[in-house]
Amino acid sequence: MGRNAGLPGEFARFRVDEAAQRHTWPDDTGCGFLHVDMDAFFAAVELRTRPELVDKPVVVAGAGPRSVVLSANYLARGYGVRSAIPVGTARRLCPNAVYLPPTSGLYAEVSRGVMAIFRELTPLVEPLSLDEAFLDVSGALRRLGRTSAELGADIRARVVEEHGIACSVGVAGVKFVAKLASGMAKPDGMVVVPRAAVLDFLHPLPVSALWGVGKRTEEQLRHLGLDTVGAVAAAPPERLRRSLGAVGEHLYALANGRDGRGVVPDSPDKSLGAERTFDVDQHDRHVLGRELLRLSERVAATLRGRGLRGRTVSVKVRFADFRTITRARTLASATDVAREIHSTAVALLTEHAPTGAVRLIGVRVEGLGDAAAAEQLSFDGPEPRWRDAEVAADVARSKFGAAAVRPASLLSSEVRSWTGSGTPEQGTKSPEIGG
Repeated sequence: MGRNAGLPGEFARFRVDEAAQRHTWPDDTGCGFLHVDMDAFFAAVELRTRPELVDKPVVVAGAGPRSVVLSANYLARGYGVRSAIPVGTARRLCPNAVYLPPTSGLYAEVSRGVMAIFRELTPLVEPLSLDEAFLDVSGALRRLGRTSAELGADIRARVVEEHGIACSVGVAGVKFVAKLASGMAKPDGMVVVPRAAVLDFLHPLPVSALWGVGKRTEEQLRHLGLDTVGAVAAAPPERLRRSLGAVGEHLYALANGRDGRGVVPDSPDKSLGAERTFDVDQHDRHVLGRELLRLSERVAATLRGRGLRGRTVSVKVRFADFRTITRARTLASATDVAREIHSTAVALLTEHAPTGAVRLIGVRVEGLGDAAAAEQLSFDGPEPRWRDAEVAADVARSKFGAAAVRPASLLSSEVRSWTGSGTPEQGTKSPEIGG
């Protein structure tokens, strides 16, 4: 069941009519879980300053030949345009759409504002991405003197008022039902699933609605003659266990409305990374090394901004035939320094990646921990102090923009090689450079 599946007619009684009086709303007693999902998030954010496009199909996507759709408004979705499909496919489906480039940094800024609204109501907020989150409001209801449905309605009103975009809300007594409900509420609605009606809500749905059922598991369930959630709920647990293993037990519990998972606020990052898909396949290892530097700079700056360091550096390479390799190396001590991340990534590329046309390359730092705890004094550290230089660059970028300071090798159109044994030229100022 897709996130934007729409509310089937037989479930209309679960939808909240916010123009109605409170006594007409479904009973939300014991429904402490909310799932809030922004509607067509990137497109909606862009349309705030482009009101002339509100009545047109709008797609947010990059301009490269291998770009994919990042977001599409509901008019574009009516033509079959969806997130993650190639832009070329989207143009064939909807040639009259308006295609907008993504605005760097804008969506994260709006997301922070929306998440701040959530955290005013409860500290139990679990972001899943920039545009969706779970909330556990069970402990906040008495303090706020509101019901779960009223809080959902308040959230929707505030998001529109303060950020000019719409969101859909699911309210339920268990986590995964709240997420299903928000998908059915789209666009711009709210669905409340009373505790007493959970099975009535779940059982008519297709098995694909169950959390964790992908294409393969769906095929296995249908092979067993189980086409609906209700059929899974009625199946003998032993049969599901024999056919699907532990997954069968998990699906049986969900199909019967049982989900013991709670909201996990601010789950710590396990890794941070960045990657790039090239418009044209790259054979030149100098070009790849230069791109690894760009990505290492981005990852290191993010680590420093979050007060984190990592012990393991990995490089990801996807070739033209879509073969993908990942290789990693654990460092002697945790780092947030781009130079060290880059030199390790280049070494991994040189030692482990076969030659051939490269479609995508990426860098990731894993084994993250608090930077202060990872700080170790060293009397034989490399000179100059590269971290000091990079922190100074961070300060300059915060004042003068992201392009204020960059390594010299990223400033020229001439392809230059830097394998980590040389010295990147810090402190060079330049105009904005794409990428």
